[in-house]
Amino acid sequence: MGGPLDVLALGDFAWDVLIHTDAPLAPGGDTFGQVELQPGGSAANVAVWARRCGARAGFVGKIGRDRFGELARENLDEEGVEHRLSESSSRPTGVVAVWVDHTGQRSMVSGQGADFLLTPADLPPDLEIARHLHLTGWSLFTDPPRRAALAAARRAKAAGRTLSLDPASFQLIEETGPAAFVRMTAGLGLDVIFPNYDEGRVLTGEREPEAMARRLSALYPGAVVALKLDAKGALVGAGDRFTYLPPTPDQARDATGAGDAFAGAFLARWTRGQTPEEAARFAVVVSGWVVARRGARPPLDARMKEHCGVS
Repeated sequence: MGGPLDVLALGDFAWDVLIHTDAPLAPGGDTFGQVELQPGGSAANVAVWARRCGARAGFVGKIGRDRFGELARENLDEEGVEHRLSESSSRPTGVVAVWVDHTGQRSMVSGQGADFLLTPADLPPDLEIARHLHLTGWSLFTDPPRRAALAAARRAKAAGRTLSLDPASFQLIEETGPAAFVRMTAGLGLDVIFPNYDEGRVLTGEREPEAMARRLSALYPGAVVALKLDAKGALVGAGDRFTYLPPTPDQARDATGAGDAFAGAFLARWTRGQTPEEAARFAVVVSGWVVARRGARPPLDARMKEHCGVS
């Protein structure tokens, strides 16, 4: 790494093949829409959004020895994200097919690319240079990369750094078993957890957001709970004190990467001294802007540059 970092995200870089349809799919037939290739991967998205929002950000992951891997390096360089990318010759760089229907809802098919081969040997020796480490559930559901993610978390906490987690997938939490997932993650000493509504529902069994947030706080003592409620905004807090943040008026077009944008924006402000409520209020605006556009990392326009304080 080139120097001290505010946020280091570890996990997946993948290319998103975005498929936007103008109408419901016609099984066995043809449907008009748009097909685009855009950079993605939950952990990489968080690093990019943290950097866009003013933090010094880095990314650790694994790519294939292929053209998509070369493009991944170029993309992170262009975004100003420090990176430590190891390479695999046995698997290609990750690619995810993202179908976004005419209502803005997304469905994903994730290939297990090189990012799933990250091992403890791939971790940089200077990982502790970052004040904060962010992980996603995608790095915990299979091994590898589970051991690498857990080793990174232990190193970060031993060095006195803060740690956050996005649970990533309610379906895979169900397959793993909610209790098993909590056992694996609750002992990491999380400082922030970023579940969405469905992940919170599966982890807690609750359906009402405030009850869900209180239960998550009990499962992860000491952690700030930033519960993402999609079109209904967010809840943030700890213990039994939570602040509701209403959504922005942006019209949803594509939910891809909105949660990652929220986490990256939140961490950019929280690691630099803002309160969880202040950081979440800032992040709600960023994620609302993202859902009104296509892809996880739309180019910043004048409005978002002003919001993020960049020129």
